[in-house]
Amino acid sequence: MSNQKQFLLNANFSVIEADFIETKTNDFELKNVNETLIFTSQNGVQSILQHPKSNELKSKKVFCVGLKTKALLEENGFKVEAYTGYAADLAEIIALVYPNESYTFFSGNLRRDTLPEALTEAGITFNEIEVYQTLLTPQKIDSKVDGILFYSPSGVESYLKKNKITTETVFCIGETTAEAAALSGIKNIIIANQPSVENVIIQCINEFK
Repeated sequence: MSNQKQFLLNANFSVIEADFIETKTNDFELKNVNETLIFTSQNGVQSILQHPKSNELKSKKVFCVGLKTKALLEENGFKVEAYTGYAADLAEIIALVYPNESYTFFSGNLRRDTLPEALTEAGITFNEIEVYQTLLTPQKIDSKVDGILFYSPSGVESYLKKNKITTETVFCIGETTAEAAALSGIKNIIIANQPSVENVIIQCINEFK
């Protein structure tokens, strides 16, 4: 985040940076892994890379959500067959184009139901291995801010445990994060046009400049 934070500092913004979530890898077994792997976050990839048998998976096809997730997989020798910006779009591609393959979804404990529900509904063969946990680490922010940048629904949830959002403009990395904000009663929401950290920052700079 430090390089990205520099964009805001260069635009003469003052920035408070705080971690409202942390992730930790589960102990998990790599058994009954199907022919195609699904990752919806970089955290899932990081967890798999720490497993002693991760090299055995590199011959399998991979589907993923997010450009950064794709880059991390490819840097580590995985072959990404298809990727999308959102889990719902990935589920649609699987159902329409690759319905006869079997999948293993590497997930976290706070994952959304979007992908598993869509795969189940389409009659796709898949299983799920929970490889990491997202822990909320709420903290009080005492400074008055004009904008808040959120990168996950759990970040929104964690922030609201100790802080209120009233007139601030909230910038969200994607639809799912924006949905979590809207359900919490937040009104001023701007969604990045691409689900990337950089794009959230660009939206923020454009709004306040």
